[in-house]
Amino acid sequence: MSSLLKNHPFAVNAFFDSSTVLTYAAPKEQLQKFIPDCLELDTFNDKWGFVACAMVQTKQLRPKGFPKFLGNDFFLIGFRIFVRYHTSWGKRLRGLYIIKSETNKKKMEYFGNLFTHYKYTTTDIQQKLEGKTTIISSAKSNFNIRIAHTAEETTALPRDSPFSNWKEARRFAGPLPFTFTYNEPKKEVLIIEGVRTNWKPTPLKILNHSIAFVERLNLEGIVLANAFKVEQVPYSWKRGKIDIWKP
Repeated sequence: MSSLLKNHPFAVNAFFDSSTVLTYAAPKEQLQKFIPDCLELDTFNDKWGFVACAMVQTKQLRPKGFPKFLGNDFFLIGFRIFVRYHTSWGKRLRGLYIIKSETNKKKMEYFGNLFTHYKYTTTDIQQKLEGKTTIISSAKSNFNIRIAHTAEETTALPRDSPFSNWKEARRFAGPLPFTFTYNEPKKEVLIIEGVRTNWKPTPLKILNHSIAFVERLNLEGIVLANAFKVEQVPYSWKRGKIDIWKP
């Protein structure tokens, strides 16, 4: 029964006050070991794979059909790898594979781990403004991100980004339409589809990005590829769907 509960048994509605995503590029060989055999890396120029850190301030998160006042507000952090999956019915889906999730509230950790496979832990998360800079940090998780407030038209790509322009970078801005988890003994791929509106990513200038979890992945040749922010976005997740993977 507990395993069935983890398979996103109902749809969920939420509202994103803001979503800030830093996407890192690494040689695809460096990321391959972190994903199951049923998935393939979503690559750029057949060279780069991508892992992202998404920091999302959610409001009114609740099962679909519940009134907004019964929803809860959480800060969520997800570390995801960009992947693709070939379904048994012949579709090639583009999505994300979650390798770690964090939140600022024990309630979200409990229910997140009850109804998903996203491996939630609770941590401290601070956001503050210092002049024209936003700082997102955590003492427990040991990360510190400093974001400059600049005009979109003057924001340059990170220095070592593999992308030549923001149009290319937006393909790996996230979130993607699908998220996948895998039950290896049963060869079951759980597919969760996200639905969003008003998704207009704005490029960000990152002044500093020290993230201990990313560093612990020990990825050689890793670089910051892009950073985007969206605000005021209605978001929902459909009920999970299971597909049997056939190697």
